[in-house]
Amino acid sequence: MSRGKARQDSSAEAPAHPRQTAELLGQQEAEQRLLRAYQSGRLPHAWLLTGPRGIGKATLAYRFARFLLSRDEAAAAGPALFETAPTESLPDGLALAPDHPVFRRVAAQSHADLLSIERRARDDGKLKRDIDVESIRHLNSFLHMTAAEGGWRVGIVDTADEMNVNAANALLKVLEEPPANAVLLLVSHAPGRLLPTIRSRCRRLALKPLEGATVLALLERELPEADPGQRLLLARLGEGSIGRALELAEEGGADLYEGLLTVLADAPRLDPVTSHAFAESVARDASGRRLRTLSDLLLWWLGRLIQTAARGQENEALVPQEEGLAQRLLARGTLAQWLTLWENLERLFSQAERASLDRKQVVLTALDRLAAVTAARAV
Repeated sequence: MSRGKARQDSSAEAPAHPRQTAELLGQQEAEQRLLRAYQSGRLPHAWLLTGPRGIGKATLAYRFARFLLSRDEAAAAGPALFETAPTESLPDGLALAPDHPVFRRVAAQSHADLLSIERRARDDGKLKRDIDVESIRHLNSFLHMTAAEGGWRVGIVDTADEMNVNAANALLKVLEEPPANAVLLLVSHAPGRLLPTIRSRCRRLALKPLEGATVLALLERELPEADPGQRLLLARLGEGSIGRALELAEEGGADLYEGLLTVLADAPRLDPVTSHAFAESVARDASGRRLRTLSDLLLWWLGRLIQTAARGQENEALVPQEEGLAQRLLARGTLAQWLTLWENLERLFSQAERASLDRKQVVLTALDRLAAVTAARAV
């Protein structure tokens, strides 16, 4: 049963960029680690902020950057390497008020001592596939310059996972020979993709997924007019990531998930009329964004199914159609078959995006492959 698209029914504005975000929920432990490192007088020159996408890593990076840049000249220049930083005048957190001059300048990208590196736009306006070596060379030069305001120089790479090979190698130069009074903050969703030499030269700070109640509270604020049941489903699908939950809301992810589970509800038999209608609803989006969202949801759902097979304990049903579905499907296929299906579908969706395959046929092919697994072994 569809409840409508939360984003379209809501008057809430799109979430602000992390550089403009004052609030950080659920990451107090990570924030305190950064504050204690600063107070120790031995602040590491490079930090690797890791964790799932959309939990506040970039927000924390900008929060810490603003904190460093807001210190007065004597404090910002920092204690010498083996001195102790004065603590009596330091706050108990990193937050700055939105009306603070440093906050406003960082939000406007006008602070001379902060440089953030992200994927650049191409001539056609679309983002490049990766962060290129020229961007990282610019960052290296920036960090080696004397601070314009006599304090810290701060660099942020969001995300480090998107650096190409040449860019990653260029970054090693500044990590191997870090300049004085400079801090580099690397945001990473998948640190395993980074060069081991990069990981070993950074202090790692792992952020945890947000509590479900925190994600739900943020959704209530961002999507005030959405159906409460839909917000709850989005919070569960987000798995501790407000960023993922909002992206799903933007793309009608709750509707897609309910539609997918409606198609699968009678599995191992899939009704062809229902399947075709669902595939057509996905294909009508000419941008292909609904297909990408569906592919993410289907692979995520299959991952939960595989976890059920491995643990022998079914996950909580997120929609009524899901009740008992995992056990019925697992009775029709082995764990190896479901793992193979996950890999095959991942390749299918990747090929669909690269080669612009017919979207309706891609959805039907994915459903047919799933049905083939359920038909492989009788109950």
